[in-house]
Amino acid sequence: MSLENFIFLLYILVLASYCGFELIAKVPPTLHTPLMSGSNAISGITIVGAILCVREGDISKYLGMVALVMATINVVGGYAVTDRMLQMFKKKK
Repeated sequence: MSLENFIFLLYILVLASYCGFELIAKVPPTLHTPLMSGSNAISGITIVGAILCVREGDISKYLGMVALVMATINVVGGYAVTDRMLQMFKKKK
């Protein structure tokens, strides 16, 4: 990877991190549960990409495995948090 590509990818990472932080910081608490469900869907796409990376050889195999484990933890945890938040809104009998 050339230095120009690295700087470009670093620029995209910093810009995406800033935009994501600003977007999430302005979300009202009532929208957190639907937003969590949407982010779980995005993490599901990450899992598919990680599975494709695991099939390849070399270092991408190990990076894909790490991405697969981390995305799976994110999805399972996100669904657990979403379920717990939805339980708070159910009427008690």
